[in-house]
Amino acid sequence: MNSSPRVESFPPFADGNSRIVLLGSMPGVASLQAHQYYGNPRNYMWRLLYALLAPGAEPDERYEDRLAFARRHGVALWDVYASCVRKGSLDSDIKDAVPNDIPGLLRRYPNIRVIACNGGKSHSELLKRFGGLPELVERTVLRLPSSSPVPTPAYRGFDDRLRAWRDILGPYLD
Repeated sequence: MNSSPRVESFPPFADGNSRIVLLGSMPGVASLQAHQYYGNPRNYMWRLLYALLAPGAEPDERYEDRLAFARRHGVALWDVYASCVRKGSLDSDIKDAVPNDIPGLLRRYPNIRVIACNGGKSHSELLKRFGGLPELVERTVLRLPSSSPVPTPAYRGFDDRLRAWRDILGPYLD
């Protein structure tokens, strides 16, 4: 018997003006509890997005304002998984995952031309499950270092990630 709970992702945050979808793997525990994309205050995603799109500005305090900021800049948010069994927040603990309909999202919002995968798990799962489909082949797929604050040999902290996000994603932002 598996004692870990099945968790469900959020609906996509996208509209007809979205040009880039930032695709995570699955919201962590803090995000699920807050009912917010990247709701863990330690996660760097909102800081990274603001640093790239509004240098010098801090992320808005209110979640609704953060979403409005992303929308103004054509950035959509979603996750590669619709649901999974997972204890805690680590991608490595994801089991029995059910994917979101990423191709369907791309058909619904054809202005999305760039899929920016936030971390290796979302990138590998996206390509494994949908990589050969025309909806993906017709678009640019990027692999960003995870916005998680957990240090890695290549990305020790925020500044390392910001440099990488700027190099990889920066050319596609307005």
